[in-house]
Amino acid sequence: QVQLAESGGGLVQAGGSLRLSCVASRSIFGIYGMDWYRQAPGKQRELVAGIDAAGTTNYVDAVKGRFTISRDNTRRVVYLQMNNLKPEDTAKYYCRAGLGSVYYWGQGTQVTVSS
Repeated sequence: QVQLAESGGGLVQAGGSLRLSCVASRSIFGIYGMDWYRQAPGKQRELVAGIDAAGTTNYVDAVKGRFTISRDNTRRVVYLQMNNLKPEDTAKYYCRAGLGSVYYWGQGTQVTVSS
């Protein structure tokens, strides 16, 4: 099984940057697809960015050009570099690991972007 631990959230002004990290417990981390989701109050949780085992990435349109997902399989960590943050990026960000039909979720880290 996989345990995930997110970190790096915080309060930042619009235009600022944060880097979120998600550390996975499983030694075969490299074969898992990894995703970052976010959920704002009153809104559905949405996929922000994903990276598969081969390194292929995908992003929701709202963050393209501003966010970058990456992974370090040796350290079993996935990152979400968030630049030029906007107030609408405010949400709790969750890390998800997936293999086949099984998914594991972290507890989330709060990102708040002020105007």
